Formats: sequence, structure tokens, C-alpha cells
Amino acid sequence: MRLVVVAVGRMKAGPERELVSRYLERAAAGGKALGLSGFTTTEISESRASSSAARKAEEARAIAAALPDNALVIALDERGKSLDSQGLTRRIETWRDAGKPALAFIIGGADGLDPAFSARADLVLSFSPLTWPHQLVRIMLAEQLYRVTTILAGHPYHRGD
Repeated sequence: MRLVVVAVGRMKAGPERELVSRYLERAAAGGKALGLSGFTTTEISESRASSSAARKAEEARAIAAALPDNALVIALDERGKSLDSQGLTRRIETWRDAGKPALAFIIGGADGLDPAFSARADLVLSFSPLTWPHQLVRIMLAEQLYRVTTILAGHPYHRGD
């Protein structure tokens, strides 16, 4: 199963981008033996529309165009479902074992995701009810994807229950 991150906005060069790259590279290396591949990021330009609703709708169209064919969609939103790392791993494992070809994690723009787009997602996932800067969300997501590969591999990186 191919895993991709689709994010609205461009991340500048610097330590945040390097950290995302480092975790995604680790995930890709560990994921190969587990039937997981990709671990790439597609950046979508932020909309310049005049209203929040129009920006979200325009960004949703661009996100949809960037999705791999037949991809399951996990939309990140603070109002979504909270899962622990084991729970996220089990979801990904179940989808992988069911032969799903791709899984896309979506990070919306500054205004968030279009509600209609989120309603069509296979899972709306919250890392916290707090609002996080997009750079930190990308880092946290990349780390969790790496953690998923270590949990599936039985590696001691994840020491949770």
C-alpha cells in the first residue's frame, strides 16, 4: 500500500522540513518489508480566494486532483476521531491486508478543510483538540507514520502499551 501526505501550503527549507524528511525516509526504509511504500508529500498551493469558504472549496478541488487512484483518505482535523498510535497502526494494517492500493493523509490550509471534503473522508483523525501550525502537524504525522512501521515490525521504538 502506498502512503502519501497531501498538504496545503509550502514548507520552507529549514529544520522542520528536514525533520519531516528524516521521519518519512525512515518510514519508507522500514515500510518496504511491511508492504508499505511511498511516504511522499505533495504540496498544494494555498488558495487566494476572497472568502474562507471559497478558499477551502478551491483547495479541496486541488487536493482531490492530487490523490492517488482509489486512495483511502484520512483527513486531519482537530474535531476528528482520536486514536492512539496502536489504533492508527491497526487501521493501516487492516487496510493494507485488505489490499487497498493507497492511503492519503490530508492536511488542510490555514482555514482548515472543506466540510464536504472531510465528510467524504474514510477517517477524520485528530492529533488533539488543539490547533497546531501546519509545520508541526507535518512533523507529527511523519513521526507517526514512522512509528506505524516500527510497531508493525515489532521494533522497540514504540514503547507504549
